[in-house]
Amino acid sequence: MNDLFDPGSAKSAPKPPAKPVKVELEKRLPLPARDDSEYSAKDIEVLEGLEPVRKRPGMYIGGTDEAALHHLAAEILDNSMDEAVAGHASFIEVSVEEGNWLTMRDNGRGIPVDPHPKFKNMSALEVILTTLHSGGKFGGKAYATSGGLHGVGSSVVNALSEHMDVEVARDRILWKQSYEKGKPATKLINAGPVHNRRGTTIRFKPDTEIFGALSFVPSRLYRLCRSKAYLFRGVEIRWNCAPALLKGSPSLKGGKDDVPAEAVLHFPGGLRDSLAADIGDLAKVLPQIWAGEAALPGESTGKVEWAVVWLEQGDGFLHSYCNTVPTAQGGTHETGFRAALVKGLRDWGNQRGNKRAAQITADDVLDPVAAKLSLFLREPQFQGQTKEKLTSAEAARLVEGALRDRFDHFLAGDPSSADNLLSFVIERAEDRIRRKENKDTARKSPTRRLRLPGKLTDCTRENAAETEIFLVEGDSAGGSAKQARNRETQAVLPLRGKILNVASASADKLRGNQELKDLIEALGCGVGDRFDRAKLRYGRVIIMTDADVDGAHIASLLMTFFYKELPELVRHGHIYLAQPPLYRLTQGARSIYAMNDADREQKMRRAFKAGTKVEISRFKGLGEMPPAQLKETTMDPAKRTLLKVMAVPEMRAETNDLVESLMGRRPELRFAFIQERAKTVEEVDV
Repeated sequence: MNDLFDPGSAKSAPKPPAKPVKVELEKRLPLPARDDSEYSAKDIEVLEGLEPVRKRPGMYIGGTDEAALHHLAAEILDNSMDEAVAGHASFIEVSVEEGNWLTMRDNGRGIPVDPHPKFKNMSALEVILTTLHSGGKFGGKAYATSGGLHGVGSSVVNALSEHMDVEVARDRILWKQSYEKGKPATKLINAGPVHNRRGTTIRFKPDTEIFGALSFVPSRLYRLCRSKAYLFRGVEIRWNCAPALLKGSPSLKGGKDDVPAEAVLHFPGGLRDSLAADIGDLAKVLPQIWAGEAALPGESTGKVEWAVVWLEQGDGFLHSYCNTVPTAQGGTHETGFRAALVKGLRDWGNQRGNKRAAQITADDVLDPVAAKLSLFLREPQFQGQTKEKLTSAEAARLVEGALRDRFDHFLAGDPSSADNLLSFVIERAEDRIRRKENKDTARKSPTRRLRLPGKLTDCTRENAAETEIFLVEGDSAGGSAKQARNRETQAVLPLRGKILNVASASADKLRGNQELKDLIEALGCGVGDRFDRAKLRYGRVIIMTDADVDGAHIASLLMTFFYKELPELVRHGHIYLAQPPLYRLTQGARSIYAMNDADREQKMRRAFKAGTKVEISRFKGLGEMPPAQLKETTMDPAKRTLLKVMAVPEMRAETNDLVESLMGRRPELRFAFIQERAKTVEEVDV
């Protein structure tokens, strides 16, 4: 029995014979007969020199369309810009000529023309223009930073050009050489001595075999040159275009800025000037553009430049560059830029004790941002030859480190503007949260056809620009307003008592409040995620309450509702306050109205003779005012007084703090507000 539990005996026990396994062989179809001689070494094609470029241009310039055609111009311009950024060139001349010719000239060092040590029968100029991956930007000695990194730019342009002429002025000697479809058409010629001239001139015409009938677009080239001048404030780009080419050519953005025949592009303000030109008169959250430049941490030659502004309305944009090359698809430098702004603004909120800053996301901060970002980096890595996306991993860390410290100083240097910006971003965050909550509620609730509330007395005209709705307190005031209104253009919606305070109510209470539901349905523009200002049924929304403390409180609750839940109506000036009179002064058949006690005393002195008897009536409420008088004093557009409710962008932080103090969930803030201002109150209406 013990052997049954002995591991050693178990191992030595004989195993039963294995059962035979049935294996089915796969039935295979016979391979078709083939002749291996059809594919042999003679089918292997070797493309030499610039043949790969002409065979597959898409691999080098992204295709053969209009964008690819203009990429040729960008490659040559980038080489001249590299000379300027390195400090060797002060100007670049760009000439667009008839016949689809383009000439670019700089006053840099000039392409070397001496024999190349590896290709002794060829000059360095010919090597650069006829050999892929050749140039002076690999070792880093000739250029600290550059846009051309792969050594294929000039050679690709040469390969895809029907004809190219090159002139190099070096050491007071002019050298010339011509090429056709990437191959030398002439030898390098010594054209003799030159004085007061140096640099490289390249004149080329794209090959119609590659690009067909496509031609350079002057507006596109001019925009390219202007952006380069903005990116490096030390360069002057001299633009020249044949007048015949400008006829019928598309103008620049919005048609406001036509392409000139001649221009000198030089912008000492750099990216700040560029951003200011792009945003024009658009409303800004902060009055000034935040712009600057900084050396990259730990980099001796690299630097980053930026210009940033937050827009009040609409979507922003971020145009980024690396070594003056546009990175249309972004990249790691944009990642660092975004991180610096988001983290900096969150930290500012923490410093100011604003707990709502914790809910800020990157989209809240960056969607309204209009910005230009330019990075100068040694040996950057791009995705593809067209360099539309920067992939250098260290760029994110370097840009974030350089910008974050400057952004913190920018905020601390102007606390009022920083608080205003923080409030603007928090508004966006809260609006995003409300939209999400409303969207979730709409998803859960059954769909139903939009209806108008039963208490609404609508107008007959449908054009929103010509109509207005009066929000009145109670059915009594509503009855008078309905009789006094213009039925064609004026609607009336009575509200029951004091509406919900949305600044202190929960989202569930807000969604369940019938008065606010009726108001939203009457306006027709929706709320939150479903808001659409184009669907607003009335051009003016007029809050018409009694001229007393209760009326002022109801008006405050309604303004809080619009400010928190429908801020776009406030921003676009749709909300108004009616100004009903508090007193009627009557003498005989003559009656005048006074808005308040001070107005009453003033009109008593000016409108009536001293010592005469004047009957003074105080209106208890709009509901007790005869419809004829209500129309005459408050509802007739020709005689009434309206106050437009507007949010001043420069005072956003103060407005948010005031709404939070007076209408928010913390009673101690209201108590402090009352205590602080109680001493200045002269009259109290009780």
